[in-house]
Amino acid sequence: MSAIKQAPWQADALLLLVTVVAAGGWIFSKEALAGMPPLLFIGTRFLLAGLILLPFAWPALRCLPARRIRRGVMVGFLFSAAIAFWILGLNYSDHLGESAFINSLGILLVPVVARLLFGDRPPRSTWIALPVALLGFALLSLNAGFKVEASQLLMVCAALCFALLINVNTRVVRNVPALPLTTLQLMSVGSILTCLSLVIEHQPLALSPSILGWFMASVLLASSLRFFLQIKAQGMTTPSHAAVILMLEAVWTALFAAWWFGETMTLLQLLGCSLIFTALLINRWYWVRKVMLRWLPGAQR
Repeated sequence: MSAIKQAPWQADALLLLVTVVAAGGWIFSKEALAGMPPLLFIGTRFLLAGLILLPFAWPALRCLPARRIRRGVMVGFLFSAAIAFWILGLNYSDHLGESAFINSLGILLVPVVARLLFGDRPPRSTWIALPVALLGFALLSLNAGFKVEASQLLMVCAALCFALLINVNTRVVRNVPALPLTTLQLMSVGSILTCLSLVIEHQPLALSPSILGWFMASVLLASSLRFFLQIKAQGMTTPSHAAVILMLEAVWTALFAAWWFGETMTLLQLLGCSLIFTALLINRWYWVRKVMLRWLPGAQR
């Protein structure tokens, strides 16, 4: 019996919920940035989220050897770079839907980074998907008048860092259980970026009740709940199967941004985002087909 058939429908439902919560996190974060400096916002958000998960992770953390804890913390430095690029890109972005699709390129870049740094051989579908994704990004750049905007460049940097982070996580800390690893990384990111904010950021705080509400929604829903559900769901299915469903985050983000901020897309933006999403489907086509056969039994005929 295949891994996909073993994956219960509960895992699919939880992963789908994770994509919705994660997409909501883009809205929460954008609203909170109206009253908080970006690095201070994301640093304190992750630090509080890590502290919330700490009681659940503490029994496993106490049993981990010191070297594995050090590795988890060191990987947190790379996570800090990825999330710093992401929040700065979000801060400068005028179009959340577009930014979400650019950020999703990180999924496509995982096998490319594995090839460049670790000598792994990506599947043929990766080399087919890459030109499609690059064409999509080119169309998004053309929409800005033949230039790459700061927010777009920052999101590309975030995607590269996330692709590297996924590769490092699977190799350097593969023996660390998911919950303590996530807690270590959240607290590492929170500590690093909060300290960095105190050194370089001088934007004044404007903490109104609404800003505090968006901040707490980011901490409780988009960080603690999202990572808890994602860890639980990923333990019930295969990584590749999970990745297919998690690609929907960009789609939900675009829909939520259209609903909440009234965002619309030009024809070039629609084409660019569609090509990026198509590239993601091509890259994961084997698993996309497995998911379709699982959800649509009639497609097997």
